[in-house]
Amino acid sequence: MNKAELIEITADAAEISKAAAGKALDAVIAAIVKAVAKGDSVSLVGFGSFKSNKRAARVGKNPQTGAALKIPATTVPKFTAGAGFKAAVSGKKAANKK
Repeated sequence: MNKAELIEITADAAEISKAAAGKALDAVIAAIVKAVAKGDSVSLVGFGSFKSNKRAARVGKNPQTGAALKIPATTVPKFTAGAGFKAAVSGKKAANKK
């Protein structure tokens, strides 16, 4: 599924125009990107959470030459699927919390 297909499904489900659904999707994505770039995490219960993850500097290897090269430290986005999402993908029923 691509962005256009997601917008179409969202517009049909919410009974709004495709333009409005596109603006809403763009706003949600922008808000998630802005929050994660600031270092905050975004949790959507049942779906998952987005957060930034620091990756330490390390030494890698060029696969063609075998020469060692330094890979600098960086911050990358990370998504962790929620229990409901995992259950839906695996075809199992989500466990109930007590």
